[in-house]
Amino acid sequence: MKAIKTYNKISKTGLAVLDKGGYTYGDEVENPIGAVVRSASLHDTQFPESLLAIARAGAGTNNIPIDRCSEDGIVVFNTPGANANAVKELVIAGLLISSRRIIPATQWAQGLKGNGAEVGKMVEKGKSAFGGPEISGKSLGVIGLGAIGVRVANVANHLGMKVYGYDPYLSVNAAWSLTHNAIHAIDIKEIYEKCDYITIHVPLTPETKGFINAEAIAAMKDGVRILNFSRADLVNSDDVIAALENGKVATYVTDFPTDEVLGRDGVIAIPHLGASTPESEDNCAKMAAEQLADYIENGNITNSVNLPNISMPRSTDIRVCIIHKNIPTMLTQITQTMAKDNINIENMLNKSKNEYAYTLLDITECDRERIEADLKAIDGVIKVRLV
Repeated sequence: MKAIKTYNKISKTGLAVLDKGGYTYGDEVENPIGAVVRSASLHDTQFPESLLAIARAGAGTNNIPIDRCSEDGIVVFNTPGANANAVKELVIAGLLISSRRIIPATQWAQGLKGNGAEVGKMVEKGKSAFGGPEISGKSLGVIGLGAIGVRVANVANHLGMKVYGYDPYLSVNAAWSLTHNAIHAIDIKEIYEKCDYITIHVPLTPETKGFINAEAIAAMKDGVRILNFSRADLVNSDDVIAALENGKVATYVTDFPTDEVLGRDGVIAIPHLGASTPESEDNCAKMAAEQLADYIENGNITNSVNLPNISMPRSTDIRVCIIHKNIPTMLTQITQTMAKDNINIENMLNKSKNEYAYTLLDITECDRERIEADLKAIDGVIKVRLV
């Protein structure tokens, strides 16, 4: 049995796709060839030599030691779009609660318990303290038009908002999916200057950390409402708190509470519920399991964050999968090694991503141990598998 280790409670419905492939999975398996993780941090985890790949059942991979995995030839997958609908729905809820003061209003209403027939009068007298603007007719800036951002933009458009979208890396598929009513902001400053609401949907990287900071906020409209359903560190907590205190920012809604923002007036902190739906958990687990199985069984890579995406239909019974450094003469050395061992290459595909590359070779009969040893002897080759 091929073992898959789970580091969190992973949807059994999603993992069920592995049942037909002769896999066993759970948090107690030994010598796993694959792993599935949600939010558990793996930075201090020592991975066994048997481990070939880790699939993150979700989009963010900051809980996985990407650089160490790359050095060890461990492919890291994520599942972009699998939880997009769940997050989209919560973002839309965030838009509404940022405007209509629903949360403090319901908390106040609960405090009226025990006043009997007077409750109705007290409601009518006190409700004016919780008024807030409608979102229809207002402008929304969506920073990052990936799977979630596009969905948010489209729903906001249907709700009557004027939508501005900013994404310098907008994909063709995302562009086709985006409402034609969205205004393409060429410069991020256009979002800041024109939008009443701003929602950020970009990955957390060293470059995007603190993306929303004092300088960015200063360029925004007075009374702006900011939504962060991506990662806490995309927003500088000290700067947004200062802006809340001086009235520049009306509301900050975040799905990533930190000690700094909790208890602050104007902050609506949601306990990371973006993907916490049964549908999302099933979708993420299923997508993660399918990607793991395809890599383990066929060497194909889909949605990897550290290696190139590559897929090739099988043309022979033997496939050689080679993870190697992206350096000159590597393909020449690989093909020369195959020729030296008198092996005919029926089909071949190579792609690279930053410092690393991946090569697939479909070959005929061979001495498996010999070819594996000869390929591993090439300087720059990290991992060789025959599947």
